[in-house]
Amino acid sequence: MTATEPSTERSAAPPARSSHRRSSRRRRRRRSPVVPLLIGAAVTSGAALAVYAVLPGDGGGVRSAPADSAAATRSPAADYAPTAAPTAPPSRSSRDAGAARPTAPTSPSGSASPTAPTSPAGTGTFVTAKSSGKVIGDGGDVRRFKVQVEEGTGVDPKKAAAEISAVLADERGWTRDRKHSFQLVSGGAFDFEVKIATPDTVDDICGQAGLKTKGEVNCAAGTQVMVNLKRWNTGSPEFDGPIRAYRALIVNHEVGHRIGHGHETCPGPGKPAPAMMQQIDGLKGCVANAWPYSRAGRYLGGPSVA
Repeated sequence: MTATEPSTERSAAPPARSSHRRSSRRRRRRRSPVVPLLIGAAVTSGAALAVYAVLPGDGGGVRSAPADSAAATRSPAADYAPTAAPTAPPSRSSRDAGAARPTAPTSPSGSASPTAPTSPAGTGTFVTAKSSGKVIGDGGDVRRFKVQVEEGTGVDPKKAAAEISAVLADERGWTRDRKHSFQLVSGGAFDFEVKIATPDTVDDICGQAGLKTKGEVNCAAGTQVMVNLKRWNTGSPEFDGPIRAYRALIVNHEVGHRIGHGHETCPGPGKPAPAMMQQIDGLKGCVANAWPYSRAGRYLGGPSVA
């Protein structure tokens, strides 16, 4: 029977209509168990949505996670919760924990610098090492020097003074030519100061002398030998050796400027790089070296650089 047929035909057979209603109720009762099954299927589909996540770095695509029991019980909100953007797609376990993947710090040349500490903020105020020493070397005029450390660097002034004095007293140092002598003082007249400072402070002081250190390197500015804390603590990616050897290179290079030496470059492949070479910019085939002289007393120099 269709909806366009006259109502008189529907009323012509009332028993059939009653039978039809009872039959419909029976059919509905028979179909009623299907309802929870459909609801159950909808719930299952909702849970299945939870195993899909938009992962950063996938070009905005959708990738499915492994359909294990843990993923099936995770809510969709957990997958789409905002997290710190990592440099690569994280694993599911780190994503669920909300962990951000750290990035490795880089060196001045762009390579990874392992466990390089971040330089602390300095105060701009220097503490002078309360240390004095005997004259180092036996020739020429004695150059008196102080060692100062910026507050906030964490460097002990007395220990730094002892280390710098040992470098200048080494037989491979500048006293080997018997033309230069040095003496550590804590007060009175002096010829130069060795200052260990944070990168920002080095930039400020060197910048006043027209030198651009860019937070990375050291400089000699007037009577001040400025040692960048970053280099003192971490060395250089170009220098293959212990940190104390690189500190010796810093001292020898910058004190070399104080006594009149200019920059030099590599004398040839496989030879020691001159102490007056800017080794942090690349060795040009030479071997890293911290000292101006060999143990035999030979000057380890190279062609002058304008």
